[in-house]
Amino acid sequence: MLNVNLGPFSLQVSHLLFLMALLVAAGVGRWVGHHQKTTIGHVLLDMFWVGLLAARLAFVVSWFESYRSAPWTLLDIRDGGFTLWAGLLAAACLASWRGLQQPAMRKPLIWGLVVGALVWGVVSVAIGALGNSAKPSLPSVALLTLTGESTTLAEVALGQPLVVNLWASWCPPCRREMPVLAAAQQQEKGLTFVFVNQGEDAGTALHYLSTQQLDLRHILFDAGAQLGHAARTTALPTTLFYDADGRLVDTHLGELSKASLASKLAKLRTARPISAQQP
Repeated sequence: MLNVNLGPFSLQVSHLLFLMALLVAAGVGRWVGHHQKTTIGHVLLDMFWVGLLAARLAFVVSWFESYRSAPWTLLDIRDGGFTLWAGLLAAACLASWRGLQQPAMRKPLIWGLVVGALVWGVVSVAIGALGNSAKPSLPSVALLTLTGESTTLAEVALGQPLVVNLWASWCPPCRREMPVLAAAQQQEKGLTFVFVNQGEDAGTALHYLSTQQLDLRHILFDAGAQLGHAARTTALPTTLFYDADGRLVDTHLGELSKASLASKLAKLRTARPISAQQP
């Protein structure tokens, strides 16, 4: 999995693919419409914003109960809370409306969207197939417990689905999301939450947790930040979701809200381990 760290922002492969498809669509539309001097860049930009808004609204409606206790988080799109199908539907409706209004734009718009969608789809399938063949699994990095003993994620998971949070006390979004993860650890049954501190000593990390009155189980320490390297991410916070077989189901870069965590956990619960699929 490819992650690009840009300070407080992090891009995943899906984000990069979307940007690439958008650029391809704009280029194809410009080429097809060059005789009429018609471009579709402004339409694509409008589609992006309309789709983004619709995807966010659909997600908020789906997980409104999770937002009720902290309504200001509705506006914080950094939590990654979007419903893809709603965004695509809204963008397609806008494209159809613009095409009906401006006949000269129909052909460039259709060709641009078709080629852009094909690029997105083909590359996504190829990357997905490559990821499935690689079978991402629990890293075997040696971690330290509170008592200084060496352990691994597999030893902590004990065959249960696993949520692994990579964090540090100096990281503001890590601090903001920690109460959400702590509450989920107390409430969720059948899932194991592991909090792996990156690059700090036990004294520093425990001092922060005690001052914030955070009661966490399964606190581990990774002084060399080797787990982040093994998971191919340098962004903090990062939360990894593994099924009962230790296969990576989902990844979230950046701060988790209550709603975005709930959506990730719902996906994790529905992920059937290989052992359960076999007759």
